[in-house]
Amino acid sequence: MREDICSIPVNDVFLPKEGCPFCRMRDMLEDRMATYITGAAMMEPDVRVETNRLGFCTEHFNQILARGSRLSVALILESLLQTVHDEVFPAGKTQPKKAAAAVHSREEHCFVCENIEKNTAHLLDSTLKLWQTDGEFRQLYSQQPYICLRHYGQVLQAAAKMPKKNFVLFEEVTTGLAKRYLEELNADVTHFCRMFDYRNAGGDWGNSKDSIERAIRYLTSREPENRQKADEKNRAF
Repeated sequence: MREDICSIPVNDVFLPKEGCPFCRMRDMLEDRMATYITGAAMMEPDVRVETNRLGFCTEHFNQILARGSRLSVALILESLLQTVHDEVFPAGKTQPKKAAAAVHSREEHCFVCENIEKNTAHLLDSTLKLWQTDGEFRQLYSQQPYICLRHYGQVLQAAAKMPKKNFVLFEEVTTGLAKRYLEELNADVTHFCRMFDYRNAGGDWGNSKDSIERAIRYLTSREPENRQKADEKNRAF
């Protein structure tokens, strides 16, 4: 594959052939953003203004807490909390409607989410261009294990701007990756349920032991929080 500044990040995402490539793309961007926020950008005024304005969702608060030092997270929170105070509880008598609107606005925004959305759009464009111009990448794309439900919809929406003849082929491959895995999951979860029937005691669990966690990952694009505990249970079967 011909590699340039746009294709290299995409190739890096697709080459491992593990799970949903677009989940890996999102995870890569999140990791870089969380590291950036709690590192070099922590004291940059422009970045701090934006993190104060937008805040973070629960998922990304957890990520920056996991990656940054407690001091770096505390410094981010110090100015963020002051901004929240000024927005929700401005000087003078509290106005309930304005306070509620300010809180609601906070719930709808996240600095990391908005940056991930922008960067994902650029990488999706690069992915679609590669698919249309690079035969080796088309083969690599078709060899992915699956595409999760959430990213299946996102990718098809982005691909709608393709020329029709390209979109038809792309949609066929993409749908196949999402649909086949869904059917496999359905069968594995059904088998898991059936293994609790006394008549199947001592039978072969096949690929069903972790089917619950894989199904949740497919449906939500996120690993279940209790995955480690689930893995321990699965090993006990």
